[in-house]
Amino acid sequence: MGRFRISTHGRLQDWIAVENGYFEDEGLDYELDVRAQENADQDIEATGQDVRTGAYELYQVGGGGKKGMSCACHWAVNQAAGDAAGRMWGRCYAVLPSGIYVPEDSSIRRPEDLAGVEIAVGYHSGSHFSTIQALEAFLDPGEITLRFGGMPYDRVDALLAGTVPAAAIWSAPTYLVEQQGARKILDTTFMASFMFDADIDPADVERYFNALRRAQMELDLQPEPYKHHYLKEIPERFHAMVDVRRFGPGERIVFLPYTSDSYERAQRWMRERRLFDQSSGAPAPYESVVRV
Repeated sequence: MGRFRISTHGRLQDWIAVENGYFEDEGLDYELDVRAQENADQDIEATGQDVRTGAYELYQVGGGGKKGMSCACHWAVNQAAGDAAGRMWGRCYAVLPSGIYVPEDSSIRRPEDLAGVEIAVGYHSGSHFSTIQALEAFLDPGEITLRFGGMPYDRVDALLAGTVPAAAIWSAPTYLVEQQGARKILDTTFMASFMFDADIDPADVERYFNALRRAQMELDLQPEPYKHHYLKEIPERFHAMVDVRRFGPGERIVFLPYTSDSYERAQRWMRERRLFDQSSGAPAPYESVVRV
């Protein structure tokens, strides 16, 4: 089956497990593949076009990016797993700090001020879905205006350059933009899920999460010795402008099941908003999508 490939997600837990030998303790033959530094390599301001590639598309055949053991928002993961791109792991999930940010000098102060304002999000990704979910408490659907602004650090670039009026930012990049003076208008913290390729031994997945459980406890107890690992996930062009010692703990792994009710509610929510092509009919049953 080869080595257990981990597509990192910008979080600290994987690096804590590496530093402390937790994967070795589990007998896991692994490699880490850092993908967070990838941008869409497209200047959306110059082209005037949305970037319609996101977490869901990266799971598709030939899409690259999310292979092996990976993580993305639970909406994209359960949709991709339903399309047979992999198997969703149902014994835990993650919670990602997230928000809609504006430049320091923006006149936008409240969520209601975002009516009709273009918000840069990642297409079919956590920033896309969580922005809609959070803003629905404040705005009518027709008032929510999204700009598909590429990968996470594409949106960081655009926000810091002032080329977008607002952007949805999650996990470690939230600490980065806050240190540069950006203001959070609305918290959009959301749930993420894990998925693994069909050729991966589920026993290795269990070994992986046994190690991450120990890493999560270590992060909860004392995050400070491990914050330097953020620099492995943040593109080098940002290193001189941030002090990762001031960052928070970021993504948190919750060792509770992703239930059939959670899956069905997420599917219903996406279908009501027509966020994916529904021509294939009813969603795949939970038992065929999620490994419990």
